[in-house]
Amino acid sequence: MTEPITLLAMAGSGIAALTIAVLAMLKGWEGWLELKRLELAGGRRDANGQSAMERIEIADLKERIRKLESIAACVDL
Repeated sequence: MTEPITLLAMAGSGIAALTIAVLAMLKGWEGWLELKRLELAGGRRDANGQSAMERIEIADLKERIRKLESIAACVDL
């Protein structure tokens, strides 16, 4: 009587493991497709993980900070 129950339990756990593996692979596939969509749309990022607009924005903010620091130090530009 325990043999059919054991067989059923092993089959159920096998199906559950297969389902988990398939869902994980599907999530990875969707992530890869999203990455390719971003690349095609021009959302490329450099080695630091920043896009060109982010680098320009950071450079602009650094320039503003430099100007504010010079004003605080009473230095004319």
